[in-house]
Amino acid sequence: MKEYLFFFRGGLDFSQAQPEQLQQVLMNWKNWTEELTKKGIYGGGDRVTRNDAAFVQGKGKQVIAGPYAANNEMIGGYIKIKADNLRQAIEISKSCPIFNFDGNIEIREVAKT
Repeated sequence: MKEYLFFFRGGLDFSQAQPEQLQQVLMNWKNWTEELTKKGIYGGGDRVTRNDAAFVQGKGKQVIAGPYAANNEMIGGYIKIKADNLRQAIEISKSCPIFNFDGNIEIREVAKT
């Protein structure tokens, strides 16, 4: 099996969510990752904060404050999964709770050296 990273963008803004909504959303994510774990394909992951973030770019190593300076799409977290191929990884991603809030997932194969 190959390893893929799912980078999560958009979706619910946790800093603006009501406590009850946040609790339900976190439970949905927990249930989803537990299901991936039961299938033996979950490789861990984390949410990332909006704090202490920067973007460093180009030969001049220009530092731009903020977690989404490059394209205005902030990464909210990531997970690693196992799948036979990209098509299977895409199918796995479709059950992710991020889509309930119009978020998106970038899927990238992990390079093996």
